[in-house]
Amino acid sequence: MAIVGTATGPRRIRLGMVGGGKDAFIGGVHRIAARIDGEYDLVAGALSSTPEKSRESGAALGLAPDRVYDDFEAMAKREARLKDGIDAVAIVTPNHMHAPAAKAFLKRGIHVICDKPLTATLPEAKRLARIAAESDALFVLTHNYTGYPMVRQARAMVAEGLLGPIRVVQAEYAQDWLSADIESGGQKQAGWRTDPARTGAGGSTGDIGTHAYNLACFVTGLKLESLAADLQAFVPGRRVDDNGHVLLRFEGGARGMLWCSQVAPGNQNALRLRVYGENGGLEWAQEDPNYLWHTSLGEPKRLITRGGAGAGPEAARVTRTPGGHPEGYLEGFANIYAEAARAIRARQAGQPVPPEVVFPTVEDGLAGVAFVDACVRSSARNGAWVTP
Repeated sequence: MAIVGTATGPRRIRLGMVGGGKDAFIGGVHRIAARIDGEYDLVAGALSSTPEKSRESGAALGLAPDRVYDDFEAMAKREARLKDGIDAVAIVTPNHMHAPAAKAFLKRGIHVICDKPLTATLPEAKRLARIAAESDALFVLTHNYTGYPMVRQARAMVAEGLLGPIRVVQAEYAQDWLSADIESGGQKQAGWRTDPARTGAGGSTGDIGTHAYNLACFVTGLKLESLAADLQAFVPGRRVDDNGHVLLRFEGGARGMLWCSQVAPGNQNALRLRVYGENGGLEWAQEDPNYLWHTSLGEPKRLITRGGAGAGPEAARVTRTPGGHPEGYLEGFANIYAEAARAIRARQAGQPVPPEVVFPTVEDGLAGVAFVDACVRSSARNGAWVTP
């Protein structure tokens, strides 16, 4: 199918959204990311589990009343029939609703851009992966840190062999916002993120541990062989873990260690990655994202800056501003949306997705949910080694 456009270029991709209504943090982030490059128009939504709140949120966003739906099933059915129906949908609900919402759109050929983790449970993730494989639609998972330029730089350097065979991977993601029992006080984000019925069996492991794990695998290209986990719920009465220490064994012999915590005072979003090979190492920190440290064995540390000397084409293609102007969280999300747009436009034109277009897929999401499941199983067996 040819891309319909105007004299100034192709039309914008028509985007719908499930979840992300009033007071929903991540919905606003996705909308900003979709707007940054002018590739999408938000035209429809089932924005809340409450119809009244969905309509209120739709009005606040300027959506036409007849494109604001009470539930995602009604939205998927009608939008698939409309001549100007949505091309893609962003799913930004709590974890337990990812699978049913994604299924409703995938089976109608509508591309899916889904927040992480993929699903709340491993059986759901496996079923969704099969559905996505059978659909003609794309499935994009918004592990947004894979969109950071210096993360792309690190990935390219590992792939080029500059570090030699990888030996050690250290990943961590520390926060402090759940150090107290704020969920009992009605804090919305804490409420669903600590409810196993909505978030899944993993707490910090599913919420932020999956980011650290995905980042480690994205940069190194390594595949997990087995793990041993020690998970804790330090806050009394909390039903999911708020801290986890995980030992990792990768195929090929590399070893790793992952720490995720939401009870670490003094930390906000302290995601860090260290990768060490036979010939050198890399270090990157999300809270200082425009810098990548590279050390060749026996030589001084070298600082590579986003947009600066030493940064390669993989970083340059997702770099937006000149060096010295910070880029970070929102731009990382926007890069995933931009990559999704390139892939969608290729599909609309009947062409293959260009090889340089990189985004997390449903398979990456399945690996993340399998990681969480393995962590929970291992910890329940007193830290026994298990396979994902």
